[in-house]
Amino acid sequence: MTGQGKSAIDTLLAESFKELALKQPIEKITIKEITDKAGVIRPTFYNHFQDKYDLLEWIIDKELLEPVEPLIQNGMINEALVLLFSGIEREKEFYTRASRLEGQNSFGSIAQSCVERVLLQVIKGQAEGRKSRYVWLTPERIAEYYAQSMCYVVITWIKSGMTISSKELAEIYNYMIKRSMTDILTEL
Repeated sequence: MTGQGKSAIDTLLAESFKELALKQPIEKITIKEITDKAGVIRPTFYNHFQDKYDLLEWIIDKELLEPVEPLIQNGMINEALVLLFSGIEREKEFYTRASRLEGQNSFGSIAQSCVERVLLQVIKGQAEGRKSRYVWLTPERIAEYYAQSMCYVVITWIKSGMTISSKELAEIYNYMIKRSMTDILTEL
């Protein structure tokens, strides 16, 4: 199958999954329901994804993170954050429901893994050829730290009903990551 054909099926399955997630808890959605709604057979699903959580990961990667990656690569962090948070805001109901996933395949762990991958790629690109001041402070640890903090902020925002705009959330997150705890406490 061509890359374009695979992508079209992936998108079809993702749209089916998102529609179903608006009607019932994600934990209860079956592969059969996803494929029936998408108009494909079950083996087609498994040719593209391992399970519905793999599909959720694909949605986060393709719809939220892929569009912001070039902005991050070019140092446009605030613009990347606004675009990322706007994407979540646009699909508010879906992400609100997805954020309720707990346990082994929690939304938090899936989202963190996706964000970590993107950040690690950016950090490794920036750090190439440089020697770190601290051996313990690896690109992997830096990516994990920032992925955890971002996912905490995003999930807290989602679970609180997204009562502030994506632009304001980007400003708040940017404020927090650019200051030490001492700076923030002094400014309060």
